[in-house]
Amino acid sequence: MSDQYLNLPLAPADVAFGLMAEYEADPHPNKVSLIAGAYRDEDGRHWVLPSVKEAKARLTPDQHHEYLGIAGSPALIKLTQSLTFPSPTWINHKSIWASTGVQIEEYPYYEPVAGSVDIDSMLATLETATPRDVVILQACAHNPTGVDLSRAEWTRVAEVVKRKNLFAVFDSAYQGFATGDVDGDAWAVRYFAEQLILHGQPDRPGLCVAQSFSKNFGLYGERVGAIHLVVPRHLSAKGALSELIALARAEYSNPPRFGASIVETVLGDGELRAQWQRDLETMNVRIQAMRLQLRKTLEDNGTPGDWAFIPSQIGMFNYTGLGREQVDRLRKGFHIYLLPSGRASICGLNEGNVGYVARAIREVVGSGHN
Repeated sequence: MSDQYLNLPLAPADVAFGLMAEYEADPHPNKVSLIAGAYRDEDGRHWVLPSVKEAKARLTPDQHHEYLGIAGSPALIKLTQSLTFPSPTWINHKSIWASTGVQIEEYPYYEPVAGSVDIDSMLATLETATPRDVVILQACAHNPTGVDLSRAEWTRVAEVVKRKNLFAVFDSAYQGFATGDVDGDAWAVRYFAEQLILHGQPDRPGLCVAQSFSKNFGLYGERVGAIHLVVPRHLSAKGALSELIALARAEYSNPPRFGASIVETVLGDGELRAQWQRDLETMNVRIQAMRLQLRKTLEDNGTPGDWAFIPSQIGMFNYTGLGREQVDRLRKGFHIYLLPSGRASICGLNEGNVGYVARAIREVVGSGHN
């Protein structure tokens, strides 16, 4: 019976989690993790949002652990809709779709010299798509580049998606981390819904929003989210909902309850919802302060290159422009960990380590300019 396991190939390790394991095992006292998109406070500690802490306190006395329905909490779904609709990509996207056997084509997104979206190349690639192809778009605070489409650019993308009759899937994982305003960060999704559905033709394929609350609620281990399917007005969504429920039943059966109850409690209470928006502001202010300080320290140290792009990027991440060899040197020589792509999580910086990180970058960048 054991023979069936002898020839099993080793599955490739996840890059990010492999680096995090290496970081945890590193005994160096000055090690710095800029790997995960998980917020840390000024002392480098996990931060429980005050709104989440209060919601947990309210839930704990009578919280039960019965199954949620396969489709999740109806109240939570309704509340999450209010956040989304009016009354290079994330590294794992390719793995998710490849595992289904779907043919994948990548569109250009980032132009590193200009430090901006390569909108013309992106649109040219979308023009090669065929009707009802699926296009994955990040709603805001692009991971990993930290560079979002402008509203004018979004309108150009929407025009191509509409004309080519494509199915848009929005990955909304960082709402509140781009403009600092949850409504502002939902603009692209709302615009597409208006253009593709509300003002579209009956044969439009619709659009989908995959919404996560891991980041903007700090509930990384609770796996809370929602999927929103928007269909043309004349169609019933009941059939699609039944298919999604069948898929959920086969994939994971029932969603976890506790994290969903926290988000439902916060969004359903006016006072807690306002506190949550203040919590988002707290995180955004600190992240932006670290961006500014990193740029200033790099420039004060005379680090070769133009570092003005650092504070202009948004969200949790900075696309540093560092090459693979430089990233390796940061890890091996300075115990500073970031992804091989050069993506750094600004959340891992604080007053105590930003100077050390800047000096290390100066060393690895400067050595190539001697």
